[in-house]
Amino acid sequence: MQHGKYRFIVGFLALPLIVYGIFVISPFVQAFQISMTDWSGLVGTARFIGLENFERLWNSDEFWNALRHNVYMLVGVPIVTLGLGLFFAFMLNVGGKRRKNEVITGVTGSKLYKFVFFFPQVISVTIIAVIWFNIYNPDPQDGMLNSLLGTVGLDGLQNSWLGEKSIALLCISAVMVWGHVGFYVVLFSAAMASIPRDIYEAALLDGASRFDTFFKITLPLLWDTVQTGWVYMGIIALDAFALVQIMSVNMGGPDGATDVMPLRLFQTAFRDSQFGYASAMGVAMLIVTMTFAVLTMRFARRERIEF
Repeated sequence: MQHGKYRFIVGFLALPLIVYGIFVISPFVQAFQISMTDWSGLVGTARFIGLENFERLWNSDEFWNALRHNVYMLVGVPIVTLGLGLFFAFMLNVGGKRRKNEVITGVTGSKLYKFVFFFPQVISVTIIAVIWFNIYNPDPQDGMLNSLLGTVGLDGLQNSWLGEKSIALLCISAVMVWGHVGFYVVLFSAAMASIPRDIYEAALLDGASRFDTFFKITLPLLWDTVQTGWVYMGIIALDAFALVQIMSVNMGGPDGATDVMPLRLFQTAFRDSQFGYASAMGVAMLIVTMTFAVLTMRFARRERIEF
């Protein structure tokens, strides 16, 4: 019986593992192989050069500049996105006024709010980038943000936004937060729906404030969901290719202020035809992403709370 069980398991998993190996593992192996060459993209032009691409990468100021920007986004974007997602989900589900015979209730119209928050998720990232590129338009008449500031008498706050080196990356990061916070509102709302209302009601009857119920009940019980969301959002922050490519000045400008690793990889491969060097960047990105995921799962791990 045991041998029959193992044969069934192997037979059941064999095809999915083969498909996964071909379409997921194999490209990673090929990328590492290409990173050891000076391939220009033309058939038959690859020449093995060992670790020279990685040595060049280590000494590249452009790569470290792009990596630094990714790290900034990796730290800031998930914190703000998950924080806002938790806050809005908590208010929508348990932040309403107490009604008759109900101790815990969400705000009025919470379903409509969830739809509004989630709406950016159904829009292509390209469309989001184009919309916000026009919002950030520095023209006081055509740019929606500058036009709005001028209308309310805040002309002093008008800026070139994406053309300002000190805030360009922050502007793009804000768009990333706007585009993803709705997903986490819905995700955390679904997780909160599984928490028994009796726990909240008992806490409030004992005199606990909304602040206490959030940090002592909601957050601990949602920690596994938050941890997974942190890894997912971190990987998105490490990418940011589409937004930067479409929104930034001259693809990564001004003066490299919004350059990120995926954009640097894209330009190296398809503009400069240095596919071996670009593959080395891809391997470096894989290492950074895996390190981030492992560290997050390791240090954010805590004892599971059952309810």
